[in-house]
Parts: sequence; structure tokens; C-alpha cells
Amino acid sequence: MNGMQLETYLANGVENTVKEILRASLKNPKESAFMLKYAAHSKTASKRRSKAAEDGLHIPPFLICSITSRCNLHCAGCYARANHSCHEGGTEGQLTAAEWEKVFRDAESLGIGFILLAGGEPMLRRDVIEAAARIPEILFPIFTNGTMIDAAYLSLFDRARNLLPVLSIEGDMQRTDSRRGAGVYETLTAKMRDMRENGILFGASVTVTKQNADEVTGDAFVRTLKESGCKAVFYVEYVPVGGAGDTLAPDDETRGRTAERVAVLREQYPEIVFLCFPGDERASGGCLAAGRGFFHINANGGAEPCPFSPYSDSNVRTHSLSEVMQSKLFTALRSGGMLTEYHEGGCVLFAQKETVEQLLQNV
Repeated sequence: MNGMQLETYLANGVENTVKEILRASLKNPKESAFMLKYAAHSKTASKRRSKAAEDGLHIPPFLICSITSRCNLHCAGCYARANHSCHEGGTEGQLTAAEWEKVFRDAESLGIGFILLAGGEPMLRRDVIEAAARIPEILFPIFTNGTMIDAAYLSLFDRARNLLPVLSIEGDMQRTDSRRGAGVYETLTAKMRDMRENGILFGASVTVTKQNADEVTGDAFVRTLKESGCKAVFYVEYVPVGGAGDTLAPDDETRGRTAERVAVLREQYPEIVFLCFPGDERASGGCLAAGRGFFHINANGGAEPCPFSPYSDSNVRTHSLSEVMQSKLFTALRSGGMLTEYHEGGCVLFAQKETVEQLLQNV
């Protein structure tokens, strides 16, 4: 992906990902049948985005929705808990399933064809996931810790092939359990086995740290995922929460080594889709947040540049998605050059949070 331009990434990103997933599912008749239909939806979505661009409105192909702030695990170094966007409290003020479905349908009408569901633990909101299942024009990767997958969810995933479970794993048993809790690795491997046996396409999300980078991009780990039936791997760079967390954050050397290894993995394992954040963004011309390539909606409906930049001046309860994308904060971020300028390290908005906070005060 080195040298890829942002325009090409935005125009072809979803469609290319769909092609890769289709190739990865060729031996799965149900999945292949769905992906062929979704490929047609993806082309329609691309035409809608192009038409909007002609009318002066840029529509990103991706959306990230954190559909709940609740989670049943206490993962070490969790950024969401550190910034209080994830907790064990109530859900007062959070969007209802009907409100989320309205957001999803609004997104589909605009040409957004790829919505990542996150949390908290998104599978605590079965009602929202069932709403997503009713919109086959959109592919919904569900970033989950995997512990809530039961027989009812397996049945839902079998019926609604637009739902793609993406299970969080940190490497081997020792690394996964040390961060996510005793027994989680064993649970994950059991859930993967259940999905493989039921012919359900699924992926894995790997938090990349300085400590595990070589392991999780190594042949042994990826081969284990392949044998489990995994067809997509999302490498997400660890964002420090302060204090001891800084020792986990990848440095430039680690990032470079990871990028090189992922390039090799893409050649060695063509049956698996490999995506890297923010690595693929840097290779495509800069940060894609604030509506350049995606934006984030939190559990209360606040529209934020990205999950690691939790600032908002608009809400989907009171604004349409097209209005949100033209919010003063998003417009200032896209026009100010911050998203495309060179920067040290990983997430540009996280690294410049004071600047973003100042922008928010001035809009």
C-alpha cells in the first residue's frame, strides 16, 4: 500500500476490501452468495458518493459507531475506560435501537457501505445488532471481545451475512489472558471453532504494542488464525492511556517493522484480508478522521472525529449525517491541514489533542 493516494483509497477502499473478502470466502457458498450481492451494493454506494461529491458534499465510505458504553471485561490499558467512554453504569441517554437503525439507513442512502460497530462491548446491544442485520446493503464488522457470542448470535450471523464478527485477541494465551482476563483466550478459540464449523465468516482485531508486535505479525500466530478460519485481521495500534501505558505504545522502529511484516503477510496469506490502523492511513495520504474517510458516533449520538479524539459539536439526534459532516469542528479539522501534515508517532489527533480541544472551544 506504500505510495497509495488518499483519493484512490477513498474511491476504491470499500470495493477493494469487498473483493478481498469475496476471494477469502470462495469456498463458503452462503458467504460468497451474500458478498456477490454486497459487491453490487458497494458499486451503488460508490456512485452515490460520487454524485454527492459533484454536488459539493464529500461522503466518507466508512463509519464507526460505538453502540454502547458498557463492557463486561476490564482489559489492561483500555483507552475507552481511561477516557470514561466505557464503563459498567447505566445506559441513560444512549441511542435506542430505533435511533441507531435510523442512522444506519441514513448512512446507506448517502452511500456509506461499511459501518464498524464498537463499544464498550457491542454484543451487549443485541437489539442494535438485529437492527443492523435488517440492512444488507451495509457490511457491519462487529469489534467484540467474543465472550458474548452464544447460540442465538451464531444463528443470527448465519442468517445475516452482512454481520462480520471481529474478535479481539492479543497473541497467544499468555498475552491475551494477561490483558483481557484469565480464560479469555480459551473462550475465543472455542468461539472461533464454533463459527468455523457453522461456516460463518469472521475476523480478528489485534492491538499492536511494542511488546507483541513481532509475535502478532509472525507466521506462527497468523497461521493459527488461518487454521481457525479467520478471514480478516485488523491490526490496531495501541493508544497509551498515560503512565505505564507509554511503555506499550509502538515506537517508529516498531511501526516500520510491523508495516514490513504486514506487507509480507499480504503476499503469503492471500486468503486473509489484512488492514492496519493508523498505518494504512499514513500510507494513503494522512489521517482519514473527521469525515475525510470516516468519523465516529459515540453511544450518546455525539459525532466525533474518531474514537481516539472524543470531541463533538453535533449530535445525530438533532442533525442528519450530511449535516454532521459539515459541522464546524469537522470542517476546521479538514481545512486546517492537521490531518495531512507530517507528524511523529501514530494517531495524529490523539497526539494533538490540545489543539483539537482549542478548535472545539473556538467553533
